[in-house]
Amino acid sequence: MTVTADEVRAWIAADPDERTRTELAELLEQAAGTGEEAAAAQADLDSRFSGPLEFGTAGLRGELGGGPHRMNRAVVIRAAAGLSDFLAREVGRDFTVVIGYDARYGSARFAKDTAAVVTAAGGRALLLPAPLPTPVLAFAVRHLGTDAGVMVTASHNPPQDNGYKVYLGGRAVTGAGQGAQIVPPYDARIAERIAAAPAATDVPLADGWEVLGHEVHEAYLQRVASLLPPRHTREVRIVYTPMHGVGGATAVEALRRAGFGDVHVVPEQAKPDPDFPTVAFPNPEEPGALALALDRARAVDADLVIANDPDADRCTMAVPDRNQVGGWRQLTGDEIGALLGEQTAVAAAFAGRGVLASSVVSSRMLERIAESHGLEHRTTLTGFKWIARTEGLVFGYEEAIGYCVDPEAVRDKDGISAAVRIAYLAAQLRDRGESFLDALDHLARRHGVHETSQVSVRVSDLSLIADTMARLRAGGPTTLAGAPVVTTTDLAAGSADLPPTDGLLYLTAAGDRVIIRPSGTEPKLKCYLEVVVPSSPDVTTARHTAAVRMDLLRADVAAVVAM
Repeated sequence: MTVTADEVRAWIAADPDERTRTELAELLEQAAGTGEEAAAAQADLDSRFSGPLEFGTAGLRGELGGGPHRMNRAVVIRAAAGLSDFLAREVGRDFTVVIGYDARYGSARFAKDTAAVVTAAGGRALLLPAPLPTPVLAFAVRHLGTDAGVMVTASHNPPQDNGYKVYLGGRAVTGAGQGAQIVPPYDARIAERIAAAPAATDVPLADGWEVLGHEVHEAYLQRVASLLPPRHTREVRIVYTPMHGVGGATAVEALRRAGFGDVHVVPEQAKPDPDFPTVAFPNPEEPGALALALDRARAVDADLVIANDPDADRCTMAVPDRNQVGGWRQLTGDEIGALLGEQTAVAAAFAGRGVLASSVVSSRMLERIAESHGLEHRTTLTGFKWIARTEGLVFGYEEAIGYCVDPEAVRDKDGISAAVRIAYLAAQLRDRGESFLDALDHLARRHGVHETSQVSVRVSDLSLIADTMARLRAGGPTTLAGAPVVTTTDLAAGSADLPPTDGLLYLTAAGDRVIIRPSGTEPKLKCYLEVVVPSSPDVTTARHTAAVRMDLLRADVAAVVAM
């Protein structure tokens, strides 16, 4: 659909930001010309006005820039107005919102705009004192008992993006979901109030919000340190990187308080930088993202590498492995989930209670770990908005390096507390004369080798993903990796255990599993693959068998989703 000049001018008139007004005006002038430059400008405008930036269970997330389909002050102000209207209707005009932000472009401004809208609407706005990790904001919602929390961040997205996460707590949500990110029907109800909000320039703004001191951050650090038994020092040498994000100071201090003083921060990535200059993509899962950390680890003879993503809600790790080129291996999200799950399950079984949870696309090993310790396991939809809502939860994870190790305090993934627990596991293993690779082998002998992998297809046209899902629903694969598909489940139908979601699950006679679904945060079709080889004392052979079958499975799935 081609946007008209009048539509663009109307948006400019209601945009409170001079920078984005000028940006749109220049595009409009270029589009009025002729030739390739005019066509490119018109295409850019059409993209920016292709519809409102959708508010859903992930809140808002998109590219920075002017227009309704971009992240900007006009969009954020209207989102804050809609949220305030929702809260006033839900709990009364004395609602309270705590607001956090990272160090991305626009984050501080968007956070202050949100505080100004909340204050003008009669609510109490509590602004965190500086750019801080997302887990600190999630902690603050429960710690302060606020009715809502807003975190301005785009997590591990590219530098040109920003986002807006919403948590509900206090009087707005009770039970296991208190302090977690929004789920239906809250997202639709907030979106309805956003749609009814006036133009951004007509939304009242007011000064007078509260800027919190460092008490909340201090309380968070004390809570994280309390997760470990007291000990003065733990002899583990750690290389750490915050990936140019806001986790650095908080993670290093949390590790120090937990007894880990031998921490070497990657200097090139130590300070927040919204350009993320040393990585092609600020996601610690991406190939090459840990290159500088691994160089540092080899230089200082480290025992462990730990990395957070830019808002520090996710965490990954690498360990020495002499069989790998370069002598180090980054563990997968499922491997870390199994290790932390086993660590938690041992303590939970001793206490005689606790539920472990993982997303439907994560490895099935956590379920086996829970059963072996006499604990319950729950499978949830993807995203911590679902995992964190599990009743009785003591540990939850998803394969995308997200871990919830302290759900009582933080009902979201938390890369800082996960880092501390990973460091503690390194200390525990060292005390037993074992390595992380030994621990993974122990789990494989008890529960079988669970080999996981992904096939992802990135697209520029989102309709290709919808078309592929429709094609697969009309007729999916009958064999995968040489084994017949015995079960095909359309996750969109929902079940007694899972709400409906757009995805397809295939299970083969060999026990292999494939789940195909659109990404919730990126223009990708994602395929999650798992091969399970029964437990055996000969773990090396079992791993080889699993790897060969995974290669076959990966090739078959790639062919199935080829666009």
